[in-house]
Amino acid sequence: MLWGGFALALAGAPLLFNKGGALSILCQMGTLMIFGLSYNMLLGQGGMLSFGHAVYSGLGAFCAIHAMNLAAGGPAIPTSLIPLVGGAAGMFFGLLFGYVTTRKSGTTFAMITLGLVELVFAASLMFPAFFGGEGGVTTNRASGAAVLGISYGPQIQVYYLIAFWLFLSTAAMFAFTRTPLGRILNAVRDNPERVGFIGYDAQWVRYLTLILSAFFAGISGGLSAINFEIVSAENVSAARSGAILLFTFIGGIGFFVGPMLGAVVGVCFAVLLSDFSHAWQLYLGLFFIALVRYAPAGLASLLLMLLRLAAAGGLGRVGPRLLGLLAVVLAGLLGFVGGVEMLYHLTLEAADGSVMPLFGFHPDTRAAWPWCVAGGLMLAAAFAYRRLQPGFAAAWSEAMAAQRGGGVR
Repeated sequence: MLWGGFALALAGAPLLFNKGGALSILCQMGTLMIFGLSYNMLLGQGGMLSFGHAVYSGLGAFCAIHAMNLAAGGPAIPTSLIPLVGGAAGMFFGLLFGYVTTRKSGTTFAMITLGLVELVFAASLMFPAFFGGEGGVTTNRASGAAVLGISYGPQIQVYYLIAFWLFLSTAAMFAFTRTPLGRILNAVRDNPERVGFIGYDAQWVRYLTLILSAFFAGISGGLSAINFEIVSAENVSAARSGAILLFTFIGGIGFFVGPMLGAVVGVCFAVLLSDFSHAWQLYLGLFFIALVRYAPAGLASLLLMLLRLAAAGGLGRVGPRLLGLLAVVLAGLLGFVGGVEMLYHLTLEAADGSVMPLFGFHPDTRAAWPWCVAGGLMLAAAFAYRRLQPGFAAAWSEAMAAQRGGGVR
């Protein structure tokens, strides 16, 4: 039922989100989900903190886009199979780089991967014949002959291609968690010395996992090349590696669906919110800090706790206090966001005048009253939060204790 629901959700998403650039956003979410799941094979399942996973996705994207350009002038490689080209390239570089990086674990592994991504990024500017220099490499995904009327020119066709590979990759990576290699990888994460005592080579387990992870990262890169029709040095940068690390943590590395939730949140911040605010990175950072503070296991753990509480009948006790607390937090956020946006307008867009659109109003950022309203909302929210939070914490603790004791009476 879960897999059938997942397939139906992928098939029906364009019917619900069909306005403006919604299809493009869905495509970006799909490719980022595959990327995040491949990264979680290393971090969540293997305990390998990597700062250079974008190397495999980016190099896979470069090889995929070159394959598309070669196909345009010779024997055609079907666009539907281009992600496999990216996956094969990612696996090749996983074989090449993984043998060196996985010989160490822990902090040493993380530092080696950081050096690797900086090395590849520097090489991308040194070899313009392959990497395209600062402008990158471009292609035309619709240049080949249409197969069964599918040319991948319309965005809806690209979406369903990404949805197909997302479903296939998700099923394969979930199946990996049930294999003997996936199980022993969890043991390597938890206690590598004991794994050695029972006869397994922890380094070999990490190496094989990185190869498989690089394969799926390459598939993500190939789909990205099809979607955007351009690949540049940014695809192999440390910033991209850091972004997927951040989004995976937000979703929850201890849960298989965590990276998928993180991909949705990441695209909402980096694509949707960035169209409306210059301060989207500030909001993303504050959101991450708040999540680590109140839900350190990620959004997946928070949703799972709420679902378990609802199943045990505990939401009736916690729900009203939770809604009140959320309303207070929302009021404080409105004041904070209003102050930040007005400050950005004064520093970056003062030449356009002091009046700006904000939440349906047009405040004058040089007047005193907008700042007083923003500050008043934050102060009132802080005061109300201090009054409501102890009661909510007590109700939450009582409900969780009742759940562990066999249900809410």
